[in-house]
Amino acid sequence: MPPATDIRQKAITLIGELPQNKLIAVVQLLEFLAEPSQQSKVSIQETQLLEVIQNHLPEDEQIRLNILRDRCEYGELSEAEHQELIGYEDWLEQRRVEQLEALIKLAA
Repeated sequence: MPPATDIRQKAITLIGELPQNKLIAVVQLLEFLAEPSQQSKVSIQETQLLEVIQNHLPEDEQIRLNILRDRCEYGELSEAEHQELIGYEDWLEQRRVEQLEALIKLAA
């Protein structure tokens, strides 16, 4: 690939050879290409909101939660396991509230 200065010089030369009626279109294209991409326009706040929305339990904790739910369904939970399950469910409920709030803010 030629050095950047060679490419720039070639572009300048080609632009200089263009007829006036095509120069406007080339300038519009260059202006479009010079604009930051939409993806880079995502704000820090939007990124933080997306992180909240995508937040979930780590895999090992999700497995544990599933086990506790299954045992609860069959009436096999000890008191300690029942309290652990309540803790998980409370945490999940709070996450859902935070996710919905973040989604509302993101949509606004």
